[in-house]
Amino acid sequence: MKVPEIYRVRHGVFGTTANDGNNGVFEIPHYKIAGYIFYLLISDGEGWEHVSVTVGQKGKPAHRCPTWLEMCWIKDQFWNKDEVVVQYHPAQEDYVSNHDFCLHLWKPTDFKMLTPPTYLVGIPNKL
Repeated sequence: MKVPEIYRVRHGVFGTTANDGNNGVFEIPHYKIAGYIFYLLISDGEGWEHVSVTVGQKGKPAHRCPTWLEMCWIKDQFWNKDEVVVQYHPAQEDYVSNHDFCLHLWKPTDFKMLTPPTYLVGIPNKL
C-alpha cells in the first residue's frame, strides 16, 4: 500500500503524521471536478489494508457515493495497478454503516485474493 503523504491531515482531531504509517485521514482534490475533495480514512492492521472513501465539496458533508470510476482512481492512488482490491457486500447481519455515502476498499495482506476468470465477468474492455 502506498500513501500520498502530501494529502495527509496533520492537524485537529484527525491529525496524524508519517510516523502513523498507513493510518490516518487524507483529503485529496478531485481529479476531475474542481472544488470537490475525496475524504479518505486509511488503515492497516490485522491482515488488512483499508481505504474508506467519501466525496464532497470542501467544508461540506458528502451528498453522494463515489462513482465506480472515482473508486478506480482512488484504488490506483493507494495500490499498484496489478493488485486486487475489493468492495465487500457482507451478510446483512454484519452490516455497519456510519456514513450513508461512504464506500470501502479492502486488500488482505496475508494472502493473494482469488478472482473469477475474466470471461465469466464479461467482454474485456478498457475503462
